[in-house]
Amino acid sequence: MGYKHIEYIVKDRIGWIRFNRPDQLNAMNSLMMTEIIDALEAIRIASTDEVRVGLIIGNGKAFMAGADIKEYATQTLEDFEDFQKKGQKLYKAIEGNTKPIIAAINGYAFGGGFEIALACDMTVSVESAKMGLPEILLNLIPGGGGSMRLAKKVGSNMANEMVMTGRTVQAEEMHRLGLISHIYSAENFHDKVTEFARSIAEKEPDRLLCIKQLTQMSTGTISQAAQNMEFAALSHFYQSAKGQEKIQAFFRKSQTHQK
Repeated sequence: MGYKHIEYIVKDRIGWIRFNRPDQLNAMNSLMMTEIIDALEAIRIASTDEVRVGLIIGNGKAFMAGADIKEYATQTLEDFEDFQKKGQKLYKAIEGNTKPIIAAINGYAFGGGFEIALACDMTVSVESAKMGLPEILLNLIPGGGGSMRLAKKVGSNMANEMVMTGRTVQAEEMHRLGLISHIYSAENFHDKVTEFARSIAEKEPDRLLCIKQLTQMSTGTISQAAQNMEFAALSHFYQSAKGQEKIQAFFRKSQTHQK
């Protein structure tokens, strides 16, 4: 598959997925999501001689700024719900992958971008990275399991505070809470990320898969009932007057800034 919004390369048994809409802060539209899912599948089915680790990173100053609100603002309810269902497939493609998947947060990681990092098996970050789940500021809630995955990784009290305020969080705070394993300077970020990924890729693949499965079993997976509740609530909030008011206002503001 030829990619328009991402890059996928394999080097030293590492499958690199690079978000590649830097002018849009790598905001994720429907096509980009399809491409990410396809690249994750390529990692999954690759022989362990070819790929042992997946690594997700962004081009430019953002990891991913979240969903493309321009697309959100013009979607029908059916389009919106299809987008959310595809999002569930994306996060499952990370968690259910046969290879460990590392998120390398190189800049802004908000909304769906932060949810991708939360679904990954490990996360490293540049020291200047900022992240969060700001959907409440659009009168919405996270739609990719972000509330639930964040609670599993940093605890329910902290997850409630972060998601209910929608505040921006610094990398150092997420490091203290254990979500981010390592923080690297911008100057040597790429080298350090590569070194970290290689340290995983050199391990025996059957051991890596076993560890991934065991750690997931220890924390539990998101139930279908919880996903259904999230999906129904988000669809309701999206089509509500207050939800559309915020989404359209954000869209108009973004259009003004582009002129």
